[in-house]
Amino acid sequence: MVPFIDLRREYEEVRSDVASAISRVLDSGWFVLGNEVTQFEQAFADYVATKYAVGVNSGSDALFLALKALGIGRTDEVITVSHTVVSTADAIVRCGAKPVFVDITPDTYCIDVARIEERITERTKAILPVHIYGHPAELDRITKLAKQYDLFVVEDACQAHGAEYKGKKVGSFGDAGCFSFYPTKNLGSYGDGGMVVTDNKDLAKKVELLRNYGQSRKYYHDEVAVNSRLDELQAAVLGVKLSHLNEWNERRRRLAGLYVELLDGTNVTLPVEKGYAKHVYHLFVVRLPQRDVCQRSLQKAGIQTQIHYPIPVHKQKAYAWVANATKLEETEVACDQILSLPLYPCLTRDEVAEVAGVMKRACC
Repeated sequence: MVPFIDLRREYEEVRSDVASAISRVLDSGWFVLGNEVTQFEQAFADYVATKYAVGVNSGSDALFLALKALGIGRTDEVITVSHTVVSTADAIVRCGAKPVFVDITPDTYCIDVARIEERITERTKAILPVHIYGHPAELDRITKLAKQYDLFVVEDACQAHGAEYKGKKVGSFGDAGCFSFYPTKNLGSYGDGGMVVTDNKDLAKKVELLRNYGQSRKYYHDEVAVNSRLDELQAAVLGVKLSHLNEWNERRRRLAGLYVELLDGTNVTLPVEKGYAKHVYHLFVVRLPQRDVCQRSLQKAGIQTQIHYPIPVHKQKAYAWVANATKLEETEVACDQILSLPLYPCLTRDEVAEVAGVMKRACC
């Protein structure tokens, strides 16, 4: 059997350091907004190369609080993609704004920048590109458009910890960058967690306010806000794991290269890495015309796969009200053909070869 992901393997690599970090927190007796969070925020800001980082309780809230801190609200529109986790659109709606969906490119699955301008209206306030699967969107063109139309850029980097655009970490290009620390992410906690990064001091302070009931100081509430705090235990664990992130990403890249080598020449459409990009392969996503047949064959062979994502946001019942006349053809075709294969740092080369072998025999 080849599991889609096995987090226990990763844990074994860091077990002793994680145990020490957890013990340190328990011994301190301080569990919310203490030194562990402050230290991890600084370490992550340094890693991404931004001036500020604010820990929150999930990637979903990172997106929501970043948009809210930028003043996105009712009557506003935010341009994004439908091929993403629903939380991308949810963050916009929670602010009272409307998501405006743009199609994706068929090779990277990121937003098709050539189609953004036609969707800009007088209500548009921001562009929210998603660095899907760990591949960066075309940030130069996006930030240029944003400057031209006086729009904010909020990067959804929830799947792209350590990914680079032209040698610079994603999350550091827009007004804000948002990360998730869900356990399966390239940098994952043992629960939920998230981060907003920015070079804007005022924006960072506003997110800090909004994550903690809108308190400027204890019992003084300046804003109607939420409880969205990264806790000390998760911050301590993430601090340990951050020191391994580059190595783990390089392992992902090597395993992805092996998949490409073994599946080259088949009818499987493989992931690409654009010349401007450093892909960190949060997911290794292929395309096959007979995707469902192939998935069943892999399942019978004991190989776990997933589909990210079978139903685009604009086709979800909860988002029927934001559907528009614009066709998202590439998005819908991709959703019918994509398949995520096992890929994580502790996957073995033999397991990759086993997956590729089954695919070549049964699917190609």
